[in-house]
Amino acid sequence: MPVRRLGVFIVALVFGLDQALKLWLLFGVRLAENGPFEVAPFMEIVLAWNRGISYGLFQQDGDLGRWLLVVISFVAAIWLGRWMWRETRRLTVVSLALIVGGALGNGLDRAVYGAVVDFVHLHHGSFSWYIFNIADAAIVVGVAALLYESFRSSPDKPA
Repeated sequence: MPVRRLGVFIVALVFGLDQALKLWLLFGVRLAENGPFEVAPFMEIVLAWNRGISYGLFQQDGDLGRWLLVVISFVAAIWLGRWMWRETRRLTVVSLALIVGGALGNGLDRAVYGAVVDFVHLHHGSFSWYIFNIADAAIVVGVAALLYESFRSSPDKPA
């Protein structure tokens, strides 16, 4: 598959899976009404409305902050999407596509609901991880892969 087509496919896949799962949990399972449920001893599905950014930082209660985060999400997605479109390295394209798909998913949540729909809660004993969603996971994997590639040596880059 050509690298551009792969990138567009991954953006659409991440965005589609993220939004489909959120819609199913909100309106199919009715998570808000029925409450959390356990998937595994270390994972439960809960509903959390994140009005901030990663890890709940910079919580926004007003419309100005909300729409500013929407604009930032979509501007970042456009900028990274342009980089992805011009890129020829497969890992970079995949990494950027994961980030763009995640940014679009979370941006749409903010525009529609006023907050990002988070639902995956990982825990073990007294340890509790932040609640996140598919878009968040895609963004983290994409950023990690970009960092990995930036430190990896290539024929045109000195080690």
